[in-house]
Amino acid sequence: MSTLLDVFCEIPCLTEKPVLLNGFALQKKWFKSADKRIIGQYLQKFIDYNCDNFKFLGVNPLIVGTDQNTTLAFQTSQYIGTIPLRASDTGKQIGDFVVMPRFTGRDRFEDYIEILNLLGTEISPQVIDSLPLASGKNFRPPLYLEAVKFIDSLEMLIKTSWRKFDSVEKTTLEPIGQINWNKYVSQEYKNRLKFPTKKNILSEFHKEYSEIRYVFDLCKFELLSSNTPQRIKNLIRARLLFLDEKLYLHKPTSVNNIVLKSYDNPIVEKCKIQANKVLNFNFISSTAWRVDFSDVFEKFVQYIFKEVSKETGGRLFSNFKLHSKTSNHYSWELKHLEPDAIYQKDNLLVFIDAKYKSNLYNKFDKNEKLKDVHRYDLHQIMAYSSFSKMDAKYGFLCYPSDEVEIKKISYMNSINQSSNTVFICGIPLKKEFIIEVKKVLMIELNKIEKSIIV
Repeated sequence: MSTLLDVFCEIPCLTEKPVLLNGFALQKKWFKSADKRIIGQYLQKFIDYNCDNFKFLGVNPLIVGTDQNTTLAFQTSQYIGTIPLRASDTGKQIGDFVVMPRFTGRDRFEDYIEILNLLGTEISPQVIDSLPLASGKNFRPPLYLEAVKFIDSLEMLIKTSWRKFDSVEKTTLEPIGQINWNKYVSQEYKNRLKFPTKKNILSEFHKEYSEIRYVFDLCKFELLSSNTPQRIKNLIRARLLFLDEKLYLHKPTSVNNIVLKSYDNPIVEKCKIQANKVLNFNFISSTAWRVDFSDVFEKFVQYIFKEVSKETGGRLFSNFKLHSKTSNHYSWELKHLEPDAIYQKDNLLVFIDAKYKSNLYNKFDKNEKLKDVHRYDLHQIMAYSSFSKMDAKYGFLCYPSDEVEIKKISYMNSINQSSNTVFICGIPLKKEFIIEVKKVLMIELNKIEKSIIV
């Protein structure tokens, strides 16, 4: 249990083996007016009070044991995030429940941001209405996370022609356009042949661009401050210098909110929305939030296999749909199957499925749930590989792990001598392991190609 008074519990995601908290210890710290003799009833009421928030964060709370040996256990899933909790004895708010990434460094978000920059994608936190977090801003996504997203959208914006008509007054030698006659009359005795004329000029030096420049300055200050991990600073510094040069002639205009307009093109709209997230960051009360890392892991695996296919001369089809053909679809029927990726080289098809599950973090746990989860995953990848025309079929089942590993499992049908080979791949969700993972995958794919030729 965390030592922080505003944090009830802090555990990593993907915990298949429950984290146990002693019932008496919980009563002493959090449920002080609860009766020790029936602490199990108070723990059950605690679960009931907070069931919606636990469900939102993908946390499964369990009561283990009875009487003097009652403990509260938690199992986490693919989500990370923070939720507020209420006590069972008083109904009042107590500390927050925090689920953190498995692959965290000194800063819990630096690996996450590094991967998102690599993938060129965005996974935004989901939020729900709840009590304000007791931990405040300590356990919510940091400002530099929103700042990095703004830099991404701004880089797209500067590649776009974003100009607006600006009304300026210029002095002309001819009476053309919209002349300010009152001003002309007051200065006629000095400048009879000079006319103050109002003109509409199409330019990128308009008010809204100045507001975007102001937000850029805020993000730049945050990203270069001590709040941002050094590794993120090193990655972003060159991009900030480039944007600084591009926006050099734009004068920043202070703003609290940038107005969205119906005629804004999608790139401008996206940049404005992200700018407002930065501007409003300190004014939004912290509520329950989560991030689904299964989506991040899927895109990470696709990226690695795409890089492998470039070096091996193959092709990769990401999220390729295998459509069904039938009449009168049942309401529960699947209209298509969608493997995460398919690797193709000549006649070889290899199906790839990424599962952000805890199997390789719990290799030797005797857990029936783990068996059921793996059985489902195994049947799914073997079903995908059945679409290969070859007698020997291949699939890669990818799980997150602490180290790079690969295990080959072959299933043989003795009736017709066909086979199905599944590779269990352990892939750490860190950029620094990509080269090692690629090397291992290319070795296995090369072996598969040679076995087909023979």
